[in-house]
Amino acid sequence: MAFRLKLVPDHTTFDFFKHQWITFGASVAAVVASVVLALVMGLNFGIDFRGGTTIRTESTQAIDVGLYRAALAPLGLGDVAITEVFDPNFRADQHVASIRIQAQANGEAISPEVVTQVEAALQAVDPAVRFISSESVGPKVSGELIWTAIWSVLTATVAIVVYVWLRFEWQYSVGALAALVHDVVLTIGLFALFQIKFDLTIIAALLTILGYSINDTVVVFDRLRENLIKYKTMPLKDVMNLSVNETLSRTVMTSGTTLIALMSLVILGGDVIRGFTLAMAWGVITGTYSSVFVAKNIVLFLGLDRNKKTEDPAAKFFTEKAADADH
Repeated sequence: MAFRLKLVPDHTTFDFFKHQWITFGASVAAVVASVVLALVMGLNFGIDFRGGTTIRTESTQAIDVGLYRAALAPLGLGDVAITEVFDPNFRADQHVASIRIQAQANGEAISPEVVTQVEAALQAVDPAVRFISSESVGPKVSGELIWTAIWSVLTATVAIVVYVWLRFEWQYSVGALAALVHDVVLTIGLFALFQIKFDLTIIAALLTILGYSINDTVVVFDRLRENLIKYKTMPLKDVMNLSVNETLSRTVMTSGTTLIALMSLVILGGDVIRGFTLAMAWGVITGTYSSVFVAKNIVLFLGLDRNKKTEDPAAKFFTEKAADADH
């Protein structure tokens, strides 16, 4: 007999609406808190969005951020941010720092001569320091990237909402929109709270989160539509509870296996992709939560026309095509 791992029983009867005002209220509060954090604390924009030059150094000696900053102060480079990079994969004598220098007024990035001066200044206080990489982004390019990132997220969200509207009904699309906004805003709030670097890779993570979240939501909506046809007299809340319970095993297994892979990357993947994988891991958690406790609650609040025939437009299309072929 084959062994089957079951994290959730085949048949569950959880009441997901028992504390709906607490769960939904917590989501609303978290969204508001995330917006406030983003406005008050701001995001720690990376070089992609802020413009300037980032230099990455490595040394066998412990990094003294204050000493590095004092060495660069006489160069008059303006805003200089120095952070030590931590990674469990680093050797005991491997100390890495990231030095971010703002874009200069007379050019898009600091010149090679200034980079040479920076290297000389740091080598004066730490002879063991080595310069691994240097990248520059001009202020004009960074401004364009910010708007491109915003439009990409908005376009993806609108496209998903339109798809759900055509696939189901308008109430479902509103629920899906609320869930997507919930997931994206909470992810931004997390990055604002912990001041994690926010760059183009995080935008890629946000777009991926949108796709993952709507996939989970559509699975629940599909089962809900099937059950609305099957149980015509059952109250809408009970049909929703039944639908979530029937898809719960799939949801837990899918989210669980995805999280295992992502947490492995968060811990062992290195600092270069840590922001991306952390955003993805958080997005899987919020996406699963919103599919269960946000999207369907919105649909319940708006209500559904139970007298209207509920049919899958795609299934109807292929049925009509098959009938035409027979004739």
